[in-house]
Amino acid sequence: MKVAPVYFALKSEQKFEPILIHTGQHYDNNLSEIFFNELGLPKPDIYLGVGSGTHGEQTSRIMIEFEKVLFKAKPDLVMVAGDVNSTIACALDSAKLHIPVAHLEAGLRSYDRQMPEEINRVLTDSISDILLTPSLDANENLKKEGVSDKKIFFVGNAMIDSLRKYESLAEKSDVLERLNLSQNDYGLITLHRPSNVDNKQNFEKIITAFEEITKRIQLIFPIHPRSRKQIERFSLMVRFDNMKNFKLINPVGYLDFLKLEKYAKLVLTDSGGIQEETTVFGVPCLTIRENTERPITISQGTNQLVGTDTQKIIKTANSILDGNCKKGTIPKFWDGKTANRVMEVLKNFL
Repeated sequence: MKVAPVYFALKSEQKFEPILIHTGQHYDNNLSEIFFNELGLPKPDIYLGVGSGTHGEQTSRIMIEFEKVLFKAKPDLVMVAGDVNSTIACALDSAKLHIPVAHLEAGLRSYDRQMPEEINRVLTDSISDILLTPSLDANENLKKEGVSDKKIFFVGNAMIDSLRKYESLAEKSDVLERLNLSQNDYGLITLHRPSNVDNKQNFEKIITAFEEITKRIQLIFPIHPRSRKQIERFSLMVRFDNMKNFKLINPVGYLDFLKLEKYAKLVLTDSGGIQEETTVFGVPCLTIRENTERPITISQGTNQLVGTDTQKIIKTANSILDGNCKKGTIPKFWDGKTANRVMEVLKNFL
């Protein structure tokens, strides 16, 4: 969702010859291939197929395979996005071969080094030549770390480009009918962070909150493969089965998810991108984390941090269901035109 608008913008300019690399870090069909299809992206020029593994295994496999690509393709620049293992692995390869690196979604900080994504963010920014920031607080984070102003470019949020482009298509989705849902009459859940689903105590505290919230509103949970695996590992499925007002479903495509998100009464999540999308849609968001690298969604948007405190999650959800919804505004440059600004930065750099 971040790469697609930038890829199409570059493709439209004769000056650029973008090569699309899929590392295979996200390889589940419901979390990868379906998004390529719905976003209209072509098949990747190169698929590395690294699969899952520990952080060390996955990062090293990406580095080994991506380095071969760089030797062969000899690119003028490598762009990486976000904060996953692919991001730091490809940035490291490129920097060591003296190939300029552009980091899309640079400067975000949770200031929590317990999060592997935070380490990926900090390290990627430190070796990138072009830092493409989604919000002005990201600029300030980078300046505090001593980064030169010459490297920082405030371009806005590329993921919102995708949201705006595909919003009308998402409206045509029949996902609400398929799930027998009414607009603004359900809550939407996404949950996959290791701190939440790999820790049985935290996972059970969150499920206890869900059990209470479902007494007032139906909850829909398109379940991430990691979360399903942990539910089975901890023998927690019986608790989901016993919730009468709860739907556990397989992951859905991008268009279906956008529609579910847009018409939810509230969203409970530990995802970064969903904090941003709900802010644009004006939908109340409860972030089940102790911190966020996207504080602008709290200061300007509809997001609230609730952590894994069962009572806080329930209390905040009930407040929203009672009509006390946080009103937000859309941050600057979350306007669907980020990809064009990125393209201009790259033109000037090259």
